[in-house]
Amino acid sequence: MAEGGLTLEYTPTWVVAIVCSFIVIISLAAERFLHYAGKYLKKKDHKPLFEALQKIKEELMLLGFISLLLTVFQDRISKICIPASLADKWLPCSKDSEPKSTTSHFQTFFSSYLPRGTVRHLLADASSSSSESVDAAAAYCNATGKVPLLSVTALHHLHIFIFVLAVVHVVFCVLTILFGSAKIRQWKHWEESATKKDYHPEQVLKKKFIHVQEDEFIKNRFMGIGKDLALLGWIHSFFKQFYGSVTKTDYIAMRLGFIKTHCPGNPKFNFHKYLMRALEADFKKVVGISWYLWVFVVIFLLLNVHGWHAYFCLAFVPFALLLAVGTKLEHVITQLAHEVAEKHAAVEEQVVVKPDDDHFWFHRPQIVLLLIHILLFQNSFELACFFWIWVEYGFDSCIMGQLGFIIPRLVIGAFVQFVCSYSTLPLYAIVTQMGSSFKRSIFEEHVQKGLRAWTKTARTHAMVMHATTGSSQVGHKENSVSASTVQLARVGDPETAAEEGRGEIKPESFSACRK
Repeated sequence: MAEGGLTLEYTPTWVVAIVCSFIVIISLAAERFLHYAGKYLKKKDHKPLFEALQKIKEELMLLGFISLLLTVFQDRISKICIPASLADKWLPCSKDSEPKSTTSHFQTFFSSYLPRGTVRHLLADASSSSSESVDAAAAYCNATGKVPLLSVTALHHLHIFIFVLAVVHVVFCVLTILFGSAKIRQWKHWEESATKKDYHPEQVLKKKFIHVQEDEFIKNRFMGIGKDLALLGWIHSFFKQFYGSVTKTDYIAMRLGFIKTHCPGNPKFNFHKYLMRALEADFKKVVGISWYLWVFVVIFLLLNVHGWHAYFCLAFVPFALLLAVGTKLEHVITQLAHEVAEKHAAVEEQVVVKPDDDHFWFHRPQIVLLLIHILLFQNSFELACFFWIWVEYGFDSCIMGQLGFIIPRLVIGAFVQFVCSYSTLPLYAIVTQMGSSFKRSIFEEHVQKGLRAWTKTARTHAMVMHATTGSSQVGHKENSVSASTVQLARVGDPETAAEEGRGEIKPESFSACRK
């Protein structure tokens, strides 16, 4: 007999074989599922989604490594001793309240399916096994007049919490992308109608000038000129994100502005297809858990002190970010309409907006994706904490808080998830295209492969020229050609842009929308 029960030396072999088979079967099934999902995505030429799947695999590998560390070092961690005075500070629950069994909320469920006495016997065995391990660690520290830094039971609960957090975040991100993509697919008939109108012979011959105030896009977005009307524009943008966040006139105006700015030689450019590719490319960034998000987890675990109501306050962080991002994206559309209305009295046939980075925070449209990433993770963290506490400690746990705090948290979490899926994410997909640059997703996958091969050849050629002729003997003309070739190769190479953190391509550097 050893601490915590029997060792493998005295455990029936059939028990070991069954448990190992069960674990291996589940692991292989999950691995095969991810493998065939990757093959399907590659077959359908969804490289961004395939890369997102690879990101999920990386997160699972990180979880496995964390699990391994917690398992290997749990005995050593539990034998780290600290003074008892430190162990009584910054507690999630007050020691004045009587602690409840972490398994008591399961007794009612299992007692209806198992014979009488079975539940009591199982729980007694489990509690005795756990108590033996805890008593050993406590006895080790009590001998020195101290208490354990973290018990084996607390380490096990922390282990489960990290796993639940990662799984909930991945699942919620997938659902958000799926629902957001479904919303964007509804815009496809707008793309088709705009394309037919652009190429209908009668429409081309009947070009006419209209007053800018008569355009539907301007009517819906232009509030007038003045400080009071500017404030009214922000208020209108705030409420607009909750109903009809993107209308047909908004889509057609922004589509035309994008094509006129970045693809003037190809008015038949499929803007809707580009939006879907760009959204898929951004998904791999959103689904991952970056280092700064883990820092947030650590800070929150530190501040989860009894009486501070950290869980309740946390629910308002993604809620506030959601409202701020949605309002800003809607206001960008309003700014585009104001620019046209202020500069032009009449327009030819349709309003043409001008994309510009100045419309976004710090002149960087990428900040919007960062904020969406943060709010999705924080919302996932909030809901993961709720489910974890419910399963581990029960609904009546002191960590869960009062019912008056629980209901608003759940309502806010569901609201954030719904609005982000059906409003904020589609808004982000189209409005962030109104920057000065276009994303590398504008290239088809086969074009990206061709560009990578071409740039590799161009760089090799430039290196050979410098090696054979020498930089001092190369003429001005050769230098100019080589420099231009290398610069063009670097601009047109999507992988190089990603490595350098740019991820976007200036339209004046490379024409990606030629016929």
